[in-house]
Amino acid sequence: MKDLQGAVYPWRFRVVLGLLLLMVAAIAWRIIDLQVLSQEFLKEQGDARSVRYIPIPAHRGVIADRHGEPLAISTPVTALWANPKELKDQQIAPVRWAALAAALGQDAQSLSQRIQQLGHREFMYLARGLTPEQGQQVLALKIPGVYSQEEFRRFYPAGEVPAHLIGFTDIDDRGREGIELAYDEWLAGVPGKRQVLKDRRGRVIKDIQVVQNAKPGKTLALSIDLRLQYLAHRELRNAIQQHGAKAATLVMVDVKTGEILAMANQPTYNPNNRRTVQPAAMRNRALTDLFEPGSTVKPFSITAALITGRYHPSSVVDTSPGSMKIGRYTIKDVSRGGLLDLTGILKKSSNVGVSKITLDIGPEPLHTLLHQVGFGQDTGLGFPGERLGKLPNHPKWRPPEIASMAYGYGLSVTAAQLAHAYTVLGNEGRLVPLSLIRQETPPVAQQVVKPEIARTVLHMLQAVVEEEGGGGARAKVPGYHVAGKSGTAKKISGHGGYTASAYRAFFAGIAPVSNPRLAMVVMVDEPSTGQYYGGQVAAPIFANVMAGALRLLNVAPDNLPSLQTVEVKPSKGGRG
Repeated sequence: MKDLQGAVYPWRFRVVLGLLLLMVAAIAWRIIDLQVLSQEFLKEQGDARSVRYIPIPAHRGVIADRHGEPLAISTPVTALWANPKELKDQQIAPVRWAALAAALGQDAQSLSQRIQQLGHREFMYLARGLTPEQGQQVLALKIPGVYSQEEFRRFYPAGEVPAHLIGFTDIDDRGREGIELAYDEWLAGVPGKRQVLKDRRGRVIKDIQVVQNAKPGKTLALSIDLRLQYLAHRELRNAIQQHGAKAATLVMVDVKTGEILAMANQPTYNPNNRRTVQPAAMRNRALTDLFEPGSTVKPFSITAALITGRYHPSSVVDTSPGSMKIGRYTIKDVSRGGLLDLTGILKKSSNVGVSKITLDIGPEPLHTLLHQVGFGQDTGLGFPGERLGKLPNHPKWRPPEIASMAYGYGLSVTAAQLAHAYTVLGNEGRLVPLSLIRQETPPVAQQVVKPEIARTVLHMLQAVVEEEGGGGARAKVPGYHVAGKSGTAKKISGHGGYTASAYRAFFAGIAPVSNPRLAMVVMVDEPSTGQYYGGQVAAPIFANVMAGALRLLNVAPDNLPSLQTVEVKPSKGGRG
């Protein structure tokens, strides 16, 4: 019996001991597996539950004028957010919610409803765009579940003055209008990343490291001169009030470089506070609004006639009796001129004269010239919403269509296109691309009109402004020779045809004539106080802005009165 028990118990002991050893081995293997072999996997799993990457916001690049004056900058602001689950878990939640709403300046009931509706989520914005001081005041309440994050907000130092051109960004700092939208990729920075450790409630318990530094956006230097922009803005605002106009637009271009130095519109808006802005006030009319340019096209009709060689500056056209019938249409002149040379046709702004000339040479020379100077063409500015205009090209031109094109009807342009076209007359017949960006190197110019013809037409336009009976007398600038042409066009009604009492007034000109530097177009939409002719309404705006611009740019005067030297003889007995 003893032998049997001795044979059984050692066997059982060995089995138990073996099982224990296997368990120890399994545990040891598991420890080795966890601590050595599967370390990276377990670390990743742990990190996935606690390590987070918080974006580091990058500020947008500065938009500046040609002299470095800031037009759009980014300022740091605070965004407050909350974890609704945490807010709902608090036993005294309603009391804390009321305190939170008061600190945020929000309605307590509305905030409570939001928290209840989003209670299943872990994120909701409480407020954005707060100053750092405002954010700290809320955080000082130490309400669990309320957190902050740094953001940037766009600020526009010049306010409403360049608003149509600069545009604005949305609450997420993305470009939505104007230059901000057109150059969003250039201006937008690259956000960085910061590694942090969070607990199960999403609270940051440790800031580990910066994984990637934020890269700020690049600076953008515009061609705009803020001094000239202020000047244009002021004169348009005054004109709107004086003439009871619906809107007004001004575009100023450097004739040598094609740089747009000023682009102003009225009405305008403040991009720093857009809560009550009307959509119509946000439109950059200089690039988005089309209009029939009226008599401002007549210089190009004369240029086309000179290009054909059939006409010369001294050529005479009989415009009597001041009207002309073409089929069922009657073309009329405002003032009867009789026999007029080409300069006289422009001075009198004779519809009959340019119609007879264009009917004689045919539509092709004028259509070709208008196309070459940019009518109906993309300006290349890349501005959002820019319109191309319309330059008709009929398979078979009828006489009324030819005549109407000669005095600026039947086609449509933007103010920027019209100003671009006038640079050709001031730049020896050369067309340079328009630009809203400051040019570091001279642009490549295209010769579209012979220099001598461009100079001839420029001096004709000088006579329009400076000689008696020219219609552009109100565009004179003291100390400078000015060339230009006024225009008045009836507006198209919504039912077809033209309105009886709604007009657009224009003036397009160049200065100084001896060495042209600036081309400018002014358009006033629906003046309503009695005066509506371009020479009455738009020409004075042109004169005021051009006078200020030439002085600010230190352009030498070319029309100063000559000084007469008087010899003074010493009187007898004097001291010499």
